[in-house]
Amino acid sequence: MHAIENCSVGMVLLVLGLIAMSSPASAASVEDDLARRIEKVAPTHPRLFFTADEAPQLKAKIASDPLLQAVYRYLESSADALLDEPPVKREKVGRRLLGVSRTCLQRVSYLAFAYRMTQNENYLRRAEEEMLAAAGFEDWNPSHFLDVAEMTAALAIGYDWLYDGLTPEARTAIKAAIIDKGLNTSMNGGWWVTTANNWNQVCHGGLTLGALAVLEDEPELAQEIIERAIKNVPRAMREYEPDGVYPEGPSYWEYGTTYNVLLISALESVLESDFGLASSEAFMKTPEFYLHAVGPTGLFFNFSDCGTRGGIAPALHWFAQRRNDPHLLWRERMELEDFAKQKPSSSGSGDRMLAFLLIWAGPIGEVPIPEQLHWHGDGHTPVAMFRGAWDKNATYAGIKGGSPSTNHAHMDTGSFVLDMEGVRWGLDLGSQGYHSLESKGIGLWSKNQESERWTVFRLNNFSHNTLVVDGQLQQVKGHAPIIAFSDDPVNPHTVIDLSPVYEEQLAEAKRGLRLLGKSVLIQDEVLTLENNASVRWGMVTSAEVTLSNNARAVLEKDERTVALRVLSPEGAKLEIYETENPPRDYDSKNPGTRMIGFTTKVDADSRETLVVHIQPGEPSEEDTPPIVPLEKWQD
Repeated sequence: MHAIENCSVGMVLLVLGLIAMSSPASAASVEDDLARRIEKVAPTHPRLFFTADEAPQLKAKIASDPLLQAVYRYLESSADALLDEPPVKREKVGRRLLGVSRTCLQRVSYLAFAYRMTQNENYLRRAEEEMLAAAGFEDWNPSHFLDVAEMTAALAIGYDWLYDGLTPEARTAIKAAIIDKGLNTSMNGGWWVTTANNWNQVCHGGLTLGALAVLEDEPELAQEIIERAIKNVPRAMREYEPDGVYPEGPSYWEYGTTYNVLLISALESVLESDFGLASSEAFMKTPEFYLHAVGPTGLFFNFSDCGTRGGIAPALHWFAQRRNDPHLLWRERMELEDFAKQKPSSSGSGDRMLAFLLIWAGPIGEVPIPEQLHWHGDGHTPVAMFRGAWDKNATYAGIKGGSPSTNHAHMDTGSFVLDMEGVRWGLDLGSQGYHSLESKGIGLWSKNQESERWTVFRLNNFSHNTLVVDGQLQQVKGHAPIIAFSDDPVNPHTVIDLSPVYEEQLAEAKRGLRLLGKSVLIQDEVLTLENNASVRWGMVTSAEVTLSNNARAVLEKDERTVALRVLSPEGAKLEIYETENPPRDYDSKNPGTRMIGFTTKVDADSRETLVVHIQPGEPSEEDTPPIVPLEKWQD
């Protein structure tokens, strides 16, 4: 058993980690060390990630592994398909040029990598054309600085990898664009420099690639850019503390973490040091979070502004090699097998980090089954994930605490997702496209209690698998911690104190989730204030729902069935709530979905227990679990 109370050792490790992150060396010594290392760098290319001398070894690694061969074939075929495509144009969508920057990065990295593996000049010339088109833009949209960062990364990789083959005119134009439209523009600063979210990792990562690509021509500017990154990226890396949870969810984990790894990998490849960045204990734990945040269905536990499904995750290969931990690739191997069957992409829709998977991966081979079934992490967004086994039909549940105030967060505190028998039964509707809301004037990024953000159906608690009290929103300022967790094989469970996000609505609110073999129990205990309260329990599903009596329902999907029963309160009546057509015209539709739930009236100054049991197959009285107070779940 692993109980959450065993925290003294973890606190010591956390303090030691903070000391290591904050003071591995004085700022002056980092500055001096960086300057010496920059001075030692030979003015030759390529130097980012792998040199010309290291290319044969990389080719041999790819040739020795069937899956890596398949990935490379996809990359090379996509590069072939790009040869006849026109280069990118400066076409913004709303306030963003980000899609264009990402397309350029995908195209340039595919073409440049294919050239380095084959020396086929067609790839070189097409990549040169792409980079010159981007270099000719009036700017890279610095008002949305992610766009600049990713475009800087794109041209830095192409400039460095293709340096010797570029025409002198192209080399001059591309270098000038990296410096003027990327690096110099960044010296105007911005909130991204010191923020702690994904913008920090992406912007500092992309700019550092640019600085490393041109450092022989601009050593002082390069030093300033790199030194700024080394100083500020730890702010974002501390967000993983103490256990590796990425507060913005698994989709943004792929984004921020991959750029963080790019930064470390680039520094090591050129300057032969990571300047202490990879010494972060929490950062090195984070692949476990990502591994457990994918259910047996292949779908994410998609809290916050997270997509429903990911794909391949190149950064996992870096972690697996760094930690010598092949089990981290358990889900990744399956994703790679599916990815290898896809048709090549010429549109820019392919994974733009694919070349780095080939660089970072070791021979994949057979991947051992992870030993740990149940996992939790504390921090800004505490989460717990449980599964019955590491197979596609296992029961899986993920549940979260945290706060709506976290970057990209929803009012989804206490929400859960549920997989059984290869089907996702309890789902999260996910985020709505930012431009679809911004274009209608919605103030999407304010996080105060009265923000328009919380009028969006997919973002408030009315659409999530959590509680709604008297039709009110959760409290943005509240933060719900995990107060109990056990990975005991006989009694895996967690309990979250939801009281802070229902402040002034309830005196107390606690939610427990318990895995009972193949079934799941969700139990809420609430204490009202001096007024009566109406408490709604709900779960969004895409299954067909048949209400068999007041407290029972059968859910059917993909020729599978689960039974949902309300065990408490007595007399609860299940209902279907509307989710397909949300109330406002700017809300996205949610076709094929509905919420099953119930509302219970609780007298003033009273306690009530809400218990829902969900199990595969038809409901059975013999399988009814006893109702045990949350405080005794640990017994």
